Amino acid sequence: MRPPLESLRILEACVSASSFARAAERLCVTPAAVSLRIRTLEAELGQPLFMRAGRRVVPTAAAAQLAGRIRAALDGIAGALDEFQAATPPLRLTAPPTFASRWLAPRLARYSLAGGLPIEVDVSPDLRDPSAFDVAIRRGLGGWEGLEEYRLAPVDVTPMLAPRLLGTRRLEAPGALADFELLPHPDWQEWFRGAGCEPPRDLRFAAVEYPTHELDAHAAVAGAGVALLSPLLFRPFVEMGLLIAPFPYVLSGPAWHFALMRADDARLAPRQFCAWLCEQAGQPITPLAEYGQ
Repeated sequence: MRPPLESLRILEACVSASSFARAAERLCVTPAAVSLRIRTLEAELGQPLFMRAGRRVVPTAAAAQLAGRIRAALDGIAGALDEFQAATPPLRLTAPPTFASRWLAPRLARYSLAGGLPIEVDVSPDLRDPSAFDVAIRRGLGGWEGLEEYRLAPVDVTPMLAPRLLGTRRLEAPGALADFELLPHPDWQEWFRGAGCEPPRDLRFAAVEYPTHELDAHAAVAGAGVALLSPLLFRPFVEMGLLIAPFPYVLSGPAWHFALMRADDARLAPRQFCAWLCEQAGQPITPLAEYGQ
């Protein structure tokens, strides 16, 4: 019976470090666990592997030779994996700018750490031709022809403004926003109605209309006006005290953020990535068509 690969890896670490304690630090385990594994390995191999020399442990000649061959084998495995990953084409992902920077980017780091495929990110507000991507993230009502759709999160917005813009004033009701310049957004009228207030007739809008919600948020932080922003994406700005969300009402939907892939794509990688996105969003891992839209 051959010993486990993990035991051989610990042996190689102990030989190269000349110390069980330093080997334990490298492997992120306790020195006691290393000592136990070495004793077990000695029993499995039927011979001692180390001799004590003061506080140091000295490998036997046979153990040193074995550790050298283990290192060569581990290097070979690492090289084979590098070659395999280099030969694997990256997953082509397209996403809108604000969603990509605020929601997607922090999670992609976790995906990479978990051993996911390389990702090639295209940032664009427009849906690319299906031949140009493997997975797309877009907002809408669904119903894209030829694409499999996975719901991620509803599109949500609520007013946010800088504390210095508010000053000592208190916003008792949504209509009080008429005292401020509003940053242009197509959902202002709908938000007022959802908050139980007919949109004031004397609303004032800032002269600059920004092309992304990210720029809207930074303009709001600078005091340029009240922005209609997504709590999903900009809650950190509120938590850091850069912005205030003065009203509890959040306009949510009917549009959603979707992960999309070609319906005729039989490859496993795009579907697995869509499933991973659904897990990150806390949504069912099921294409929209399968649960009746």
